[in-house]
Amino acid sequence: MRIAVPKMMRLVAVAFIGAALAIAPRGDSAVAKDGPTIRIGWTAWSDAEAVTRVVQQILEKRMHRSVDLVLLDIALQYSALARGDLDLMLMAWLPDTHADYYARVKHDVVDLGVLYTGGRLGWVVPAYVPRSSLASIPDLKKPEVRKRLRGRIQGIDPGSGLMRLSQKTVKAYGLENYNLISSSGAGMTAALKRAIRRKKWIVVTGWRPHWMFGTFDLRFLEDPKGTLGGKESIHALARKGFAEDDPQVAPFISRIHLSLENLEALMYASERTSYKKAAADFIATHKEQIDYWVTGKR
Repeated sequence: MRIAVPKMMRLVAVAFIGAALAIAPRGDSAVAKDGPTIRIGWTAWSDAEAVTRVVQQILEKRMHRSVDLVLLDIALQYSALARGDLDLMLMAWLPDTHADYYARVKHDVVDLGVLYTGGRLGWVVPAYVPRSSLASIPDLKKPEVRKRLRGRIQGIDPGSGLMRLSQKTVKAYGLENYNLISSSGAGMTAALKRAIRRKKWIVVTGWRPHWMFGTFDLRFLEDPKGTLGGKESIHALARKGFAEDDPQVAPFISRIHLSLENLEALMYASERTSYKKAAADFIATHKEQIDYWVTGKR
């Protein structure tokens, strides 16, 4: 099994990640109206960006904080949070997907609670791919199926928990004659769109919540060995000392909870307009919910 990562992508990613931490101001270097700048790590996954943009706008407009969003590979977010270089990350998939990352830093970070539940990872195909040919991951071993797929499984960020589990899945099911293609969340959905437009067969590494399930007719392949995990909860993590440094913001983060339906609607709106506009619209149409998150009063 080979994981294909274009050389140029690797070079750009390394340069960008280094610049993100070097250039972005530290939390105590720029003072907002009501306190120091809050540095939030994020990765360009649809659910992570949707939630992060909502939190950013509430912090800036309702709680009068300055916010820096730091785009980082997920593994680097965990280590940066543990070092105190980030204040928050809003995308910890637990207990399985990010188990390795969390285990390394769990004594150096604080879990502020669950943001949403029902997360799921898996390999996804368009619904027009016949179940009689491809219903489960073991079906990928059929020669005729591999031929239709050109021996490719379209992946996302090489450092993501989903890709690490996908590598294990390739080995567990004896699929070493497939190429697991590394890309990004956007690269994965672009490949999916192209395939669907041409009615081609494709397998992508996917997850819910994601706007693509509201846009296309898709299904997960069955995973009888359970190598891609089960239902996940997505947690907010903070650096140690953050709750003491900002006793208003930490409880606000802890009160946030989104239903899967509301989150996928937010993500769908983000894809059709922009994450900034969709976040603003969500805040405007969920005033009572946002008031509770901010004040703790119902």
